[in-house]
Amino acid sequence: MPAPIILFVYNRPKHTETVINALKKNTLAKDSLLYVFSDAAKKEKDFENVSKVREIISNISGFKEVVVIEAETNIGCADSIISGITKVINEHGKAIIVEDDVVTAPNFLEFMNEALNKYEKDKRIFSISGYNVPMQIPKKWNNSVFLTYRYSSQGWGTWKDRWNEADWDVLGWQEIFTDKTKNKLFRRGGDDLPYILRAQMNGTIDAWDIRWYYSHYAKNRFTVFPTYSLVENIGFDGSGIHCGNAGKAPNKPVITQNGEKIDLPDTLEFDEEMNKLFISRYKYTFKDKLRRFLKELLHYKINK
Repeated sequence: MPAPIILFVYNRPKHTETVINALKKNTLAKDSLLYVFSDAAKKEKDFENVSKVREIISNISGFKEVVVIEAETNIGCADSIISGITKVINEHGKAIIVEDDVVTAPNFLEFMNEALNKYEKDKRIFSISGYNVPMQIPKKWNNSVFLTYRYSSQGWGTWKDRWNEADWDVLGWQEIFTDKTKNKLFRRGGDDLPYILRAQMNGTIDAWDIRWYYSHYAKNRFTVFPTYSLVENIGFDGSGIHCGNAGKAPNKPVITQNGEKIDLPDTLEFDEEMNKLFISRYKYTFKDKLRRFLKELLHYKINK
């Protein structure tokens, strides 16, 4: 049986409908169990759209079974995602996770299930991604996937044993900023990650995915990324509650692989050139670093 799909929704009815319709077009949709987690409205202005979303998810068809979990009170984006994944993955052993702004290609579920099955015993791998950033693929590169240190929150999957290794308290996070070696290792996933981590731990943001990446870093694990993206993010329109971080806007995921059969290699080797190309999309210039510093300084002064 295919891995269960987990869909997290909140207050975006149009996005939710688009995401569900795309998932239904996947070849394995009719054989898949779909869990939908709907958080309750946090503010009065969200009530109407949350109700519209719940009307949509109460009438989903096209899957083997649909299980809808509606929170009675607002849990919050990060806690909702962590608790929802934990519930499903502990029951089923693995899961594919999609949020309400991630539109999938018709072969997304097929790719995710094949990768989850093929690489389950490779303990170097912590998660599977369905997207890739826009990047120039080297002509000599002929693999359908590659390994990198960065995490994914744009249509992804993992296994129970990996998920339950995550340290959601992020113990020892301060060492990223006091130990140059650890800072360098942490930035193997991108120059933006230390800034996101500090914002999370200082309470500026409420994110789950930077904490998920911290466990990748702490255990020296990889994510499998497809050479060509199987998802598109439609949430860069200011409509959402951002409890994750997709990186710089130019890295908006778009579908560049749409329907073809993807042959996965039996074994994976880390390729330094592909990793450098990928991470270069998250490289910070001096201006980027200065902008980040000033933003953090302003936040500190406002909240002092």
